[in-house]
Amino acid sequence: MTPGKGVSASVAGKRASCGKRDYLKENGISLSSDVQQSLGRLSGEGKASVLVGYDDQCIGLIALSDVLRSETPSVMSELTEMGIETVVLTGDNRHAAEYMTRQLDISRYCTELLPADKVSAISNLQQEGKTICMVGDGVNDAPALKTAAVSVAMGSMGSDIAIETADIALMGDDLSRLPYLKRLSNAVVYSIKFNITLSMIINFIAITLSVLGLLNPVTGALVHNVGSVLVVLNAALLYDRKI
Repeated sequence: MTPGKGVSASVAGKRASCGKRDYLKENGISLSSDVQQSLGRLSGEGKASVLVGYDDQCIGLIALSDVLRSETPSVMSELTEMGIETVVLTGDNRHAAEYMTRQLDISRYCTELLPADKVSAISNLQQEGKTICMVGDGVNDAPALKTAAVSVAMGSMGSDIAIETADIALMGDDLSRLPYLKRLSNAVVYSIKFNITLSMIINFIAITLSVLGLLNPVTGALVHNVGSVLVVLNAALLYDRKI
């Protein structure tokens, strides 16, 4: 297996290959004019093509087309309203990517990417000063998931390596959980900042009262514990919060 390109095996003493056009050419398999015309037609329809070669001839062509989920447009619209820019990184050809992104009103996409290319694309976005959250599910996404600041894997349909690499694994394949995940993350960060501020205020007041002689060691310890309990209770409000 060559990641992002194709697979090959020995069948009946001859080499069988399955993958992209360039992969078959690298294995010495020539493409006839009919095959090239079919590739051009399928590409124009937004379909990804997988070629099958045996010995030195192309004997098959498999056309694949992504199906847009019903909830995806609303999810993309919600993420955009939250100020999040969506960038598509795909190994599919440009026509297939254009077909899908046009339906989702996504203007930025990178096509025909190998796993290493996805890593480079994320690094380039980070150099622009952007904080990247990578969402993926395949083996080819694992290096990019590792590179991003935050990574999310789709648990029910993701590969084992993608789930193991990602920071977050959604236990389903419902994309509508992504906006909720972002809102929950915002709530967690807000809660952390609030708790730190509350703790500092309580400590400052306690120190001031101690200097004035209004708090003795026992009451000071009680005030400290009360502050700790308030911080813990406030953090516990995040549990099962409806956001």
